Amino acid sequence: MRILVTRPEGQEVELVHRLEALGHEAIVCPLVAIEPLGDEEIDVSAYDWVVVTSVNGARELRRRLRGSPGRVAAIGAATATAFGGADLVPAVSTQEGLLAELPRPAGRVLFAGAEGARRLLADELDADVVPLYRTRELVPGDLPSADLVVLASASAARAFGRTGAAIPAVSIGPETTAAARAAGVEIVAQAATHDLGGLLAAIASVAR
Repeated sequence: MRILVTRPEGQEVELVHRLEALGHEAIVCPLVAIEPLGDEEIDVSAYDWVVVTSVNGARELRRRLRGSPGRVAAIGAATATAFGGADLVPAVSTQEGLLAELPRPAGRVLFAGAEGARRLLADELDADVVPLYRTRELVPGDLPSADLVVLASASAARAFGRTGAAIPAVSIGPETTAAARAAGVEIVAQAATHDLGGLLAAIASVAR
């Protein structure tokens, strides 16, 4: 099966290798680019919890980090790994999942993520918010043909929708699925766990 991989440049390697190991042809076509929003240090020493919600956010915060927070919460094992570890990784890799497991009262919280990220966690926890990067949606001049496309973010879903291509898609989770359907994209499977393993399982369910 020819599978279109739309992850940002430099973040597609593991998915491509895993797909190829399963006998698929992985076609790399980035639909989003990650742009850091600064280089100044971010002092986290006054916070009881620091919350990171994506691999990109974890990498950027780690790059600019000063001090040590009380505890770290990360959405998804890959996000925790990118930050260098976390005290809490919820079983359900969504903001709702993290809210359900975060001990209360949480104290002073820093929410570190993308510019324009969902504010559910920040609002519920009355957290300070620091945008670390922005996601720029790309539209390729010539989209390669494929049997399936993998969408790992709402931004990628919107960018793919703008191409008008009639390629069925596998989504990493409900937020991405909602964005894809709003953009007119057919979702044929959604990952049960919002990570690489979940994506591969969803692809396998379609590629049988």
